[in-house]
Amino acid sequence: MTYRTLALGAALALLGGTAQAQTEIQWWHSMGGALGEWVGDLAKEFNASQKDYKIVPTFKGSYDESMTAAIAAFRAGNAPHILQVFEVGTATMMASKGAIVPVGKVMQAGGVKFDPGAYVPAVAGYYTAPNGQMLSFPFNSSTPVFHYNKDAFKAAGLDPNKPPTTWPEVASAAAKLKATGHKCPFTTSWISWTQLESFSAWHNVLFATKNNGFGGLDTRLAFNTPLHLRHIENLANMSKQGLFVYKGRGNAADATFVSGECAMATGSSALYGNVKRNGKFDYGIGTLPYYPDVPGAPQNTVIGGASLWVMSGKKPAEYKGVAQFFAYLSKPEVAAASHQRTGYLPVTKASYELTEKSGFYKQNPGTDVSVEQMIRKTTDKSRGVRLGNFVQIRTIIDEEMEGVWSGKKSAKEAIGAAIRRGNEQLERFQKANKG
Repeated sequence: MTYRTLALGAALALLGGTAQAQTEIQWWHSMGGALGEWVGDLAKEFNASQKDYKIVPTFKGSYDESMTAAIAAFRAGNAPHILQVFEVGTATMMASKGAIVPVGKVMQAGGVKFDPGAYVPAVAGYYTAPNGQMLSFPFNSSTPVFHYNKDAFKAAGLDPNKPPTTWPEVASAAAKLKATGHKCPFTTSWISWTQLESFSAWHNVLFATKNNGFGGLDTRLAFNTPLHLRHIENLANMSKQGLFVYKGRGNAADATFVSGECAMATGSSALYGNVKRNGKFDYGIGTLPYYPDVPGAPQNTVIGGASLWVMSGKKPAEYKGVAQFFAYLSKPEVAAASHQRTGYLPVTKASYELTEKSGFYKQNPGTDVSVEQMIRKTTDKSRGVRLGNFVQIRTIIDEEMEGVWSGKKSAKEAIGAAIRRGNEQLERFQKANKG
């Protein structure tokens, strides 16, 4: 009798354990270093806040690599629940209708109150379909800003509290930095994003037709205006004089700024967290430079970073866990802490207001630059850039611009080739996604 009672008790305990088992949610991301620790902390904090779900974050390499891995996993039937996709992959994800579930639908199905209007408009608008449905969750949105080394400025006789705001001022500051021994006065990461895409929006000119792709798949590249040509020619001249030093594709230049090798850099606002943690110098942030003779400039910069997409083919209980996690990330105190820690834009208006009230922007001058650049009213030319095969187009632009920096091509030749080759990619995407 005693044995049977014990056996029954053990069986009930096993059943109870099964009933209380956590639902695991797989989250594939591309955050390394300090940002990888941030992602890990978010998962731990959410997991500790409740007992039903467990977020399992997995680093899958660069944005390109994680997207490729997720496509292969989806075809094999074992895709993650959540995939972090950089903004360049947005049009491709939107076209993959069978592979994703719109975030608004996930939140609704999960019984979570969801108001797209609570999110920063410039951020939410980029990830919203023409019918007004939000397709992915705005997670780590950034925008290009101007980073500079205040110590290097002091040594060169420049005012450390007055970063250059125009391109002529950048060239002038670079010349003074070089004269005092700096071998890398100015560099930039993400050439296409900072020097063509955001450059276009900042000057309120089109990067591509059809309102930069928002107006249809028959969009074509349009960055062959006299203004674009002038800018690339100016950068080429700065390169010849040793004022601008090209450090490679993607965010390769970031490390050279953090180490102190390069004194000025245009790059993601999310570089802030890395500099604060690893930089050994007094650090400043300024707005993206512009040409003062261009009417209407500066306008606004465009979104970068990534959003979280929900993959299809999962169980209702798992989607409920995804919805709960997104709701957690949207909490004002959680979103504000993420913004303050990383330099990414605040996801919601409430998190921005909370950060402002806390005095964070006053205590950390320049951290509000990214927000100020993005909350301006956008135009049809400055809302953002959303193109098919965008990853390939950026690679083409990198290749052609490298010809300019090495002196093998003129700015006009490189821009012409980038437009021609990029348009071939747009035509392919258009044909593949008709109807």
